[in-house]
Amino acid sequence: MRQEQSGLAALSGLAAVSGLGDPVRGQLYEFVSGSASPVGREEAAAAAGIGRGLAAYHLDKLVGLGLLTASYQRPAGRGGRGAGRPAKVYSRSGREFAVTVPAREYELAARLLARAVEADGAGASRSALRAAARQCGAELGSRHRADGARKADARQAIEATLREHGFEPWHDQTGTIRLRNCPFHQLAEEHTDLTCGMNLALIEGITAGLGASGLCPALDPGPGRCCVVIGTGKPAGKDGPQ
Repeated sequence: MRQEQSGLAALSGLAAVSGLGDPVRGQLYEFVSGSASPVGREEAAAAAGIGRGLAAYHLDKLVGLGLLTASYQRPAGRGGRGAGRPAKVYSRSGREFAVTVPAREYELAARLLARAVEADGAGASRSALRAAARQCGAELGSRHRADGARKADARQAIEATLREHGFEPWHDQTGTIRLRNCPFHQLAEEHTDLTCGMNLALIEGITAGLGASGLCPALDPGPGRCCVVIGTGKPAGKDGPQ
């Protein structure tokens, strides 16, 4: 039964990931995923340079694959009688898809390792994990610094590095760098303190490796985003898209 369920999950994941192989569908998914608020059909069509009907078709296909979710809302500033019907809008789904052939259980291994670290009452394993994460981050930062030596802007460099590793950085009106996505989401759900501490150490290492001394990573958890924010020397606020 376990093997059958694993096979069905793999097929579902494969179908979802394969759906992004269509260039229009992939472009629409990226646009919706990068938006801080739900996206309407006309907005998505304009971004992809296609007609509204074609955009609606592909958006609904993405919903069917589990990659997007759909809801209805009225345009801002319009309500009450005469406001018209609510428009269909799209957001990125909270579901995750991973495809490995043959099947692999890297997430299970990560959970077992996390439990082992948490079981160490002396705290030596936790300290070793953070030290390893900080060193790994420094190596990543140094490599990106070497690859992009001509980039003088530390903020651009760290955003590019974080983007490459799935964090989806953006900066709010105060200039604080926030991260829409946590690459360790499932692990952080079950082992929050351990994973967030590891994540912070990793980003501290990246910042140091890039030589971005003016940027200061800190923990500032919030719903729907990574627990780490990167400010300029003082604690960041909690405003921003959820």
